[in-house]
Amino acid sequence: MIALSKIYRVGGFVRDKMLGLPAHDCDFVVVGATPEEMLKNGFMPVGRDFPVFLHPKTHEEYALARTERQSGKGYHGFTFYTAPSVTIEEDLKRRDLTINAMAENLATGKKIDPFGGENDLNNKILRHVSLAFCEDPVRILRLARFWARFADFKIADETQSLCQKMIATGEIDFLVKERVWQEFAKGLMEKTPAKMLEFWWQFDIFQHFFKGLDFSTVNPKKFSKLNDAAQQNLALNQRFAVFCGILGDETMAKKIAQQFAAPKDCAVASALLCRFKNQKISALTAENWHDFLTAFDIIRRPKRFEDYLQAAAVLKPLNVNRLRGAALAFHSAKISKIVHNTPPNEIAQKIRAVRIAALGDFLKNERIFNEKAQG
Repeated sequence: MIALSKIYRVGGFVRDKMLGLPAHDCDFVVVGATPEEMLKNGFMPVGRDFPVFLHPKTHEEYALARTERQSGKGYHGFTFYTAPSVTIEEDLKRRDLTINAMAENLATGKKIDPFGGENDLNNKILRHVSLAFCEDPVRILRLARFWARFADFKIADETQSLCQKMIATGEIDFLVKERVWQEFAKGLMEKTPAKMLEFWWQFDIFQHFFKGLDFSTVNPKKFSKLNDAAQQNLALNQRFAVFCGILGDETMAKKIAQQFAAPKDCAVASALLCRFKNQKISALTAENWHDFLTAFDIIRRPKRFEDYLQAAAVLKPLNVNRLRGAALAFHSAKISKIVHNTPPNEIAQKIRAVRIAALGDFLKNERIFNEKAQG
């Protein structure tokens, strides 16, 4: 087998261990080895662009130590070099932030920290490792995401300056939207996603990824609503809906989802929230209630409506119990006889009438209850 002295735990595992946080992912780097040696020891190759292997028993990923250099634009514009002569220090140098550029030897437990990552952890600083940072625009988005995770950290002044230069040169424009979404979605699911949005706003990243959209009326202070969504442990589609609700209307939400290549559940949730976020439910008639609830396909997809309630309540106070009561009335309408005893071309119209009647009874009973409560 590969000698343990050649294997290092790297990146987030070392960082989180030093912070006293649970380490979920463990990446390994192997020095002084060749692909042939890895295969001989039962490792299974999975890397397409550079040598990465799965351990024969644990199936964890082991990558050969490598260096990289920029050979083109964007995330894929790199040439990788692997050889037994590549050291762990050289491998760590290609990483994004100093706090992610530490390693721990598997045999001795010795920590390798050539770029002052531990010092930056102690001082709560997010700092780039080297000028190679500017060769990969994804690192800007990763930096924003890590700020959402470590909200009490400060981004080093020189790292901020480097980001400004990268954005000014248009390097960030070469990122494919799927890669942008991947980083953005991860950031939304962090503890303080508002920090990521604050970063995007500060460095005009919105203007780069959403060309043609007008953000002049956006109040960036409202990004803090995303932290409220995180505290309530809302799902990704709900957080994305809140994000779009902060930025604008349904038209903007649809354009943002399209330019992000966002998953369908995120696109649907954001469009519905933005369509109805200013809905005054106190003025709704039974017919209005019917059309409102039907927009959520509430019979077949009740979760879609519940997702809306939780996300909309983050943006502003919402009488959630009243909305759920109306939904219950909609569900309780007796339609089975209609389906069996009505000509096919009349079924939809009669089901609508029965549901509107049920909603009318809901409003009537609500009125009676309120009058008794007041009198």
